[in-house]
Amino acid sequence: MPDLLLTHGYFLYEDPKELQIMKPYAPLGILYLCSHLRARGLEVEVFDATFSSRELLFQRLRTGAPSVLGVYANLMTRTNVVEILRVAREAGWKTIVGGPEPGAYALEYLQSGADFVVVGEGELTMEELMQAIRGGRSETFAKISGIAYRDSDGNMLRTAPRAQLADLDRQPWPARDAIDLGRYVRTWREAHGQGSVNFITARGCPYKCRWCSHQVYGQTHRRRSPLAVVEEVEWLLREYQPEMLWAADDVFTIHHGWLREYAAEMKRRGLHPPFECISRADRLNPEMLDLLAELGCFRIWIGSESGSQRILDAMDRGVTVEQVRQAIQWSRARGIQTGMFLMWGYEGEDLEDVEATIRHVCTSQPDIFFTTVSYPIKGTPYYRDVAGRLVQLQPWGQSSDRELKIAGRPSKQFYACADRLLRDEVALSRLARDSAPEASVAAADLERRVRASREALLASRREAQV
Repeated sequence: MPDLLLTHGYFLYEDPKELQIMKPYAPLGILYLCSHLRARGLEVEVFDATFSSRELLFQRLRTGAPSVLGVYANLMTRTNVVEILRVAREAGWKTIVGGPEPGAYALEYLQSGADFVVVGEGELTMEELMQAIRGGRSETFAKISGIAYRDSDGNMLRTAPRAQLADLDRQPWPARDAIDLGRYVRTWREAHGQGSVNFITARGCPYKCRWCSHQVYGQTHRRRSPLAVVEEVEWLLREYQPEMLWAADDVFTIHHGWLREYAAEMKRRGLHPPFECISRADRLNPEMLDLLAELGCFRIWIGSESGSQRILDAMDRGVTVEQVRQAIQWSRARGIQTGMFLMWGYEGEDLEDVEATIRHVCTSQPDIFFTTVSYPIKGTPYYRDVAGRLVQLQPWGQSSDRELKIAGRPSKQFYACADRLLRDEVALSRLARDSAPEASVAAADLERRVRASREALLASRREAQV
């Protein structure tokens, strides 16, 4: 048996939406943890749940001699992780949970079967914790920064925060050999005609959006050297031969000097893989977009969130509506597609803000846009703002922060109507740019749909969220 078995709670074949999209990516977080601990002499295995099933994972836990299980948990996988912890504890495993959510719900995870919660960045904490567990030195737990656990009386103890890794270049690459990464590439290729692989160049985001969680990395930004990233990219292209890449940083273009050096080294090596990334409108300008186009960027995702400047300011987004529109225009001029993230229902949003968002998308004309209804993540300023109005409809272990209701907020139906009106208005605005004769016939039908959608939105606004 290994010293440590790492897993996560995401099962693709239980996710109807992902089965339609089929764009899975490797769990880099636990793969980085795996490579770090292997480099320290630990025998570490990964059970990648993505293409597996809970039945096979439970079988793995229930057969053979138990050891230590580390589970990555996030907001979306809480219920699965709670079940995994239960099965593991019943089978005699020592259990550790970490990731973006457990730090905010340390006591709940401990009560649900975790022996330890790793709070924040995991590599150094897990290294020390595994040494203490293997050596049977429970008296040293209190000296390990970055964990929560319970004493013999059941009281939760939380140690001092862990200092973050100072030099990411000293960390080994993710242990992609620990999983079947080729299956990810094949799945992409079968569904979309192109295989894709993910990588990251940095950790953390220094911005202060009030709804965004910083549980793992805090509000820091630590970047690998351009040369180190290029070497990994070149290896990925040679080893797995994907047709495209996903730069999974929170804000890929945050450091303009870094991007200049990275682009120069990629050009020197003749590397030009198509890729997509995420950025902020205020970190894009003509020079950066020229570099992205030269690098092969075919799509950039921009967090717009709202078309109302009042709401953006309430979020502490630090960007303007005009900056978003300008970034999309600059991208389009360089042949780069744009994706836009939008958020309904942020605190204080009213009907005028919804209409402003719809006008914003119609004006900006991104290639793709996605909407979500805002939800308060524990530990964020947004959560604290609405904490007094939160209603939990299901037990903690059977729900997530997404299911929390905010008393007094419009109903789900209202936001469904907002979605429908947004899509109808955008379709109409796109059709208006089409001079084909048949466009006028389609426009008349869309205009009727827009009127119906707006009427439905106004009617649903009168309902109260309970």
